[in-house]
Amino acid sequence: MIKGVLFDLDGTLLQTIPDIAASMNRVLERFELPVHPEEDYKTFLGNGAKVLTERAIGNRREMFEKVYKAYREEYAAHTCALTRPYDGIPDMIRSLRDRGLIATVFSNKDQADTENVIHYYFPDGPFAIVRGRQEGIPLKPAPDGALMIAEELHLTPSEILYVGDTGTDMDCGHNAGMITVGVTWGFRSREELEKHKACHLIDRPAELLELL
Repeated sequence: MIKGVLFDLDGTLLQTIPDIAASMNRVLERFELPVHPEEDYKTFLGNGAKVLTERAIGNRREMFEKVYKAYREEYAAHTCALTRPYDGIPDMIRSLRDRGLIATVFSNKDQADTENVIHYYFPDGPFAIVRGRQEGIPLKPAPDGALMIAEELHLTPSEILYVGDTGTDMDCGHNAGMITVGVTWGFRSREELEKHKACHLIDRPAELLELL
């Protein structure tokens, strides 16, 4: 029986690319580096800010530390300028709560940024745990963070739906022994989710309720 739902953040609950792309491009311009179309950031994201920075600077590895530091500062100041919840997400979250399920968030985004956007866009506090990148905890697809959430909720992994939009999410869910749900409205393709063996695929947030 499913008792909890663990959500990825970027590309699953929130369309965050406009703020991320704008923040990184402003930093790249500052250092006279090439900027990227917003669409490119769909493949830059998913593995944390360090990997995002590596992908954004390309072969200019000597600029990594400067760009990474500047990006974190820039994005922290602009996490909620252009970001929006995907259509149907707030209603779906309310329905989960009405049904007595426990909702949580698990992201590779820095902890402070994760908390900022969740508290801003979900001010009624529907999530029991909001977990972003923390020192000492491996990033997804390592299962450590997901398993810690399950332990804190006193649930077995098999009692949790892991909902995400990338192959990294599907791998993390499988590694943790959770039931994976791939969402097709996010940053990556249906084909990627299928390749990473999503247990279920959904095209609209309301379809998640049909799995319960």
